[in-house]
Amino acid sequence: MTRQVRPIVGLMLASAMFCAGGVAVVAAPAPQAHAVSMSEYQAKVSNHAKLKSQLVGVSSDLADTILQLADLNDNQIPAAVEAAESAQQAAEQAQSLAEATTQRLQAAQQDKANLEEQIKQTGSDYDDAKAAVAQLARESFHGSSTSDVLDFVTDSTTADDFVNKMQSQAAVTRSESNAATDAANELNTSMNRKDRLGAIEQKITQLKEQADQQAASAQQAASEASAKQTALQKLRDEGTVKREKLESQKSQLTTQSAKEAADIVSMKSQIDSWNNQYNNSNNAAVNPNNNQQQSRPNNNTNYNPAPAPAPAPAPTPNNNNSGGAGGMNYAVPGNCPAGSGYCYGHNTGNTVGGAAYPSRQCTLWAYLRRSQLSLPVGSYMGNGADWANTARGLGYLVNNTPHVGAAMVFARGQSVGGHWTADWQYGHVAVVERVNADGSVLISEGGTGFATFPAWETISNAGAYQYVHY
Repeated sequence: MTRQVRPIVGLMLASAMFCAGGVAVVAAPAPQAHAVSMSEYQAKVSNHAKLKSQLVGVSSDLADTILQLADLNDNQIPAAVEAAESAQQAAEQAQSLAEATTQRLQAAQQDKANLEEQIKQTGSDYDDAKAAVAQLARESFHGSSTSDVLDFVTDSTTADDFVNKMQSQAAVTRSESNAATDAANELNTSMNRKDRLGAIEQKITQLKEQADQQAASAQQAASEASAKQTALQKLRDEGTVKREKLESQKSQLTTQSAKEAADIVSMKSQIDSWNNQYNNSNNAAVNPNNNQQQSRPNNNTNYNPAPAPAPAPAPTPNNNNSGGAGGMNYAVPGNCPAGSGYCYGHNTGNTVGGAAYPSRQCTLWAYLRRSQLSLPVGSYMGNGADWANTARGLGYLVNNTPHVGAAMVFARGQSVGGHWTADWQYGHVAVVERVNADGSVLISEGGTGFATFPAWETISNAGAYQYVHY
């Protein structure tokens, strides 16, 4: 399945995403330089123009803040993430190459030491290959014991009889001796020790030069990767400052279109912040077993659920959610403590926290985000497509109306806005972050098919999906 989505960094580094029991299996090629196509360029220009039209009448300072933050979200940070990941991969490859060459150098140096020791014992002109062949011939000729020769002597009545029997025995072993000689010539092991020592020393010189060059290249690549990461962090820090400035000035916005534009830009920036927090805390190592189905734990296994990202502010109240789920308070999405086994009058299914969901997968993010919003969520909701039915069985409210914090369920093989298709075996699950005025929803989602965890995108045909509420 090939899907074109808009992750938090704006670019996918993989061509397919399969979300299973939380598992997203991805076929990801090595990072390559990304050339912006004309259609992508036109889409960016169109999005920028649309955003500017929504900010008509807004003060120039506040409008600039929104536009600059949008550019960071959609262009600068995505490009910096791609550059940082590419540089990190190059650094790892350079380091691996340098280590392999160093190992070859060490092996050659050991060969030299061994040969020098042999020269001390039997001299530099000793031909090891010929000696080995001679020994093989002797062993083959004499057999496993001296009893064969003795038998010849005992059973022979004349000298001619003895010679004939010995010649017959030698013929049996001749092919083995010839094979050994051919092998020695093929491997050039018949070179005398002095020549071999010279060849080894020459190889050591070459390997040492390669190792020094590769070590320097690895160091340079590591420095470049560090610089790219520093540049990325600088952009993210800039985004945080602009997001905080925007939040403090939102009250100045008077039109619904401007408020919605500001909310979406701010939320995208917040999702990138969650991604950064998640990576920094190494929460991806939730389940070392990369199973393609979610399985129940062995009773003897000790599970340690990964902590959710740092709490984020509750989503801004949104009056465009008419027909929402049971009149929930949009400013405070839920009141279930993280890990609750019973909430809103039903069993949540939470028995081992998020430990049963594999790392970086869609189900893991849905679990973490729902827990963060104090909404009920189970430990064994199944593959992405299973969440709606599992939730109904546990007593959750499930319908086709989006709501902030709801788990958005993508059925197996379901077409999404005409631009990608949910996996035919596993489906997908995400979390609604905002319901927009035009009926579309902004979602956060996980999956290794995305460049970051979490990622984000806007889905237009929101009524076509099921939503797990509380």
